[in-house]
Amino acid sequence: MLNMLNKYKWILFDADETLFHFDDFAGLKLMFSRFNIDFNTENFAVYQQVNKPLWVEYQNGVISAAHLQHARFHDWATKLSVTPQHLNSQFLAAMADICQPLPGARELIDSLNGRVKLGIITNGFTELQNIRLSRTGFQGAFNPVVISEQLGKAKPDVAIFHHAFGLMGEPEKHQVLMVGDNLHSDILGGINAGIDTCWLNHHDAPVTNNISPSYQVRNLAELHQLLLPDATQ
Repeated sequence: MLNMLNKYKWILFDADETLFHFDDFAGLKLMFSRFNIDFNTENFAVYQQVNKPLWVEYQNGVISAAHLQHARFHDWATKLSVTPQHLNSQFLAAMADICQPLPGARELIDSLNGRVKLGIITNGFTELQNIRLSRTGFQGAFNPVVISEQLGKAKPDVAIFHHAFGLMGEPEKHQVLMVGDNLHSDILGGINAGIDTCWLNHHDAPVTNNISPSYQVRNLAELHQLLLPDATQ
C-alpha cells in the first residue's frame, strides 16, 4: 500500500467532531447546572432551533461570531439577568471542562507528529480551542492553529484556507490534506482551496451536492490505517 505520508507534507484538521468530541447538550447541561437550572432535552431542542440556523449564517459569512454568540443566548440571558456574553463564556468553559479527544485521536497525532506537519483550521471559538488544546496536551503538535473567530472568515470560505497557507509558508497544494467531519465546511472548503480532502464520515452519510472528497473514513483508526499502514499492522 502506498504510504500517503510520501505524498503529503501537511495535514490540516478540523477540531470539533474531528479531533475532539463535541457534546453541546452535555456542555449546556453542565453550564446551566451552575445556575441551578436543570437543562433538559426540550430546552435543548428550543436552543437548537435558534443555534443551528445561526451557524449556517455564520459559515456562509452572513453574520459574525459575536452575533452568533449573542443571539443564541439572548433569551436565556434575559431570564437569568446576565449578559449573553457571560452565558456564552460560561458555556465555552463548561465545554472545555468536559472535552475529550475522539477515540484514536491521541494515537494518530502521536504517530504523525514529527513525520508530517500538522495544523488546525476550525470554525470553533478561540476561548474553547486554546483551553482544549492545552488541556489535552495537543497544543505543541499543531502549528498553525487558525480560528475563524480571529480571522472573521469561516470555512468553507477559501480566505481562511489561504490565510493558513500563508502561515504554512505557501506549501504546494498537492502536498496538503484537509481532514474534517463536515462535508460542507471542511470538504467543500478544502476542494475550493485546491487541496485534497478526507471526510471523517462517522455515520456513513451519503455524499451530497456533488461534493467529492479525495478519501473517506469512518473513524480516526481508519484514518491512521490509511496514512500509516505499516504502523497499524
